Amino acid sequence: MNAKKTNVHYTDNYLLAPTNPISVNLIGAGGTGSKVLTGLMEINESLLALGHTGLQVRLWDDDIVTSANLGRQRFFECEVGLPKSVALINRINRCTGANWKAENLKFEKDKFGNIPKQSVATITITCVDTVQARFGVADILTEINGQRNRVRDSPKYWMDYGNSKQTGQVILSTVGNITQPESEKYNPVANMPFVTEEYGDLLLQSEKDDNTPSCSLAEALEQQDLFINASLAQMGCKLLWSMFRYGMTKYRGCFHNLEDFRTSPILID
Repeated sequence: MNAKKTNVHYTDNYLLAPTNPISVNLIGAGGTGSKVLTGLMEINESLLALGHTGLQVRLWDDDIVTSANLGRQRFFECEVGLPKSVALINRINRCTGANWKAENLKFEKDKFGNIPKQSVATITITCVDTVQARFGVADILTEINGQRNRVRDSPKYWMDYGNSKQTGQVILSTVGNITQPESEKYNPVANMPFVTEEYGDLLLQSEKDDNTPSCSLAEALEQQDLFINASLAQMGCKLLWSMFRYGMTKYRGCFHNLEDFRTSPILID
């Protein structure tokens, strides 16, 4: 009797041997996004050392740095009043010599229904705090995917982060089907559904929590624990790194509970 094969997803070949840096849209520069950006910097430097072309990141956020952001988010006193995306990208570029880009605006369609310029990227990573923003990203990725033959750097993956005070999740999706090789050992899975499709109820439940802006760091810490964003960011970046480094994964994310130090992996279904 044959044993059941393990489900895996093989990384799209373009990510493994690209001719140009892999384009990444990172949406959100707050508690999670600012730390994911650091993880992307580490991934980029490591890929370059291995002979890969690396990453080309564009950070989207229309907010500015306030004193309430200091401590929990990756900002400093001298950056208060600056656009979050600009402050973070300038720091990365100065430290590494990269030419990553900052967009001081929301990643959303305009009032005429047009998608934003520079919205096409191979990998989209969302670190947003509203369900509306996630469904908006899903809508844009679906529209771009429909024009796949007419755009460069067609979207292939979407990684979404979300968290409450002590818990969170990171979930990887494909944008359409990713061509998979034949395998005698594994069961290759070409499609991982959007987080908005598979976990819509979870997202709607999470939005019932109060995510109003905080006026101080002390107030912010009442809403989100100091290390929930950082620990969750590391989990997602590890998944992304594994896809580059090993060319496959049997996981598509995890549920993370920082209060009792438990992490439950999400296997590819």
